Amino acid sequence: MRDSYHEELDGISDKLVEMTRLVRAAVSRAVHALLDADLRLAEEVIGDDERVNGLHAQIEQTVLDLMARQQPVAGDLRTLVTSLRMSGDLERMGDLAVHLAKTARRRHPDPAIPPEMQATVLEMGRIAERMAAKAGSVIASRNVDLGLELDADDDAMDRLHRKLFDSMLSPSWKHGVEPAVDISLAGRYFERFADHAVHVAEDMVYIVTGRRPEEINEPA
Repeated sequence: MRDSYHEELDGISDKLVEMTRLVRAAVSRAVHALLDADLRLAEEVIGDDERVNGLHAQIEQTVLDLMARQQPVAGDLRTLVTSLRMSGDLERMGDLAVHLAKTARRRHPDPAIPPEMQATVLEMGRIAERMAAKAGSVIASRNVDLGLELDADDDAMDRLHRKLFDSMLSPSWKHGVEPAVDISLAGRYFERFADHAVHVAEDMVYIVTGRRPEEINEPA
């Protein structure tokens, strides 16, 4: 019975890693849809989000079943409750990739991002991909040091987000209100994607150590 229980716990971890893989692929395709006005890619991102939602539902059901049947305590209870929260963060990361794809679809056949801002958005996409990949590695390896690295990636995303706003507030901005709204929203989606990735990594750190990152980083 206990072997089956721990297999189910491992299965939750495997599903979380798969969710990170899916949201990483989704944000990558959404960025290319934005930059290239690729309607096919945008539709793929929107349609494939059901896979992320399905894994979230499976994790939720497994966690609830295990809590009811096994009445876990201490570390196992912490793992189950925190895994459910991580799954929710990853599900929202998938939703944010969908929002980016819907922006691309709404602006089609024109690119949603003006040429002078495409390099910034491309870099935001790369950081988002990197953070999703790191979150998956943290879950799979239980590497606390790697989990603590995502804060620096999040800072880089925040700097690029501010750069988008600086461009739109510049006197040289010539693209009007509607593109400005779309770009503002896209920047926010990237920023929130990064925030959720940080939450996932921090939750894994908590599962492994029983402490939050801010407690680990406290001076002795």
